[in-house]
Amino acid sequence: MKTFQKIAIPVSLGVLGLLIFNSCSVGIPKGATAVQNFNADKYLGKWYEIARFDYKFEKDMDNVTATYSQNPNGTIRVDNKGYNYVKKEWKESIGEAKFINKKTEARLKVSFFKPIWAGYNVVDIDEDYQYALVMGNSLKYLWILSRTKEIPESIRQRFLEKAKNIGYNTDELIWVKHN
Repeated sequence: MKTFQKIAIPVSLGVLGLLIFNSCSVGIPKGATAVQNFNADKYLGKWYEIARFDYKFEKDMDNVTATYSQNPNGTIRVDNKGYNYVKKEWKESIGEAKFINKKTEARLKVSFFKPIWAGYNVVDIDEDYQYALVMGNSLKYLWILSRTKEIPESIRQRFLEKAKNIGYNTDELIWVKHN
């Protein structure tokens, strides 16, 4: 019996470690490239979530926004807000983002529940920093963001095409309502 316990503990820890590792992936999907010559200061401010996949942490949410601001220590404060239309209440989550490499490459890691970090990769952005296509670490995470509550059809099609070419099933996107 003691031998079984000695073996079970490392296996359990190994499985737990694998689960934590997978939930802490800060990679980028194969075929995707983060924006280079990224201007973090221009990216700061309020963004409206235009589209996303149906994530459990954003389930039943409309009027979703993300506001990015500079923390004194050089990291980025992430303030996500949204209205849960089923529970009829506003939700807010504060997190922190850090650049993975250099500040001019739009590859970041973000955490709302430390020590768990997730990939946040800006893979397309217009030159005026009004519209952004953001991918997580895998094909499960995708966001289309805008400085306003709407997005031009040309930008929408550009982002959808880019996401499809990388392997995303864009038919599963939820188009967020803002009212």
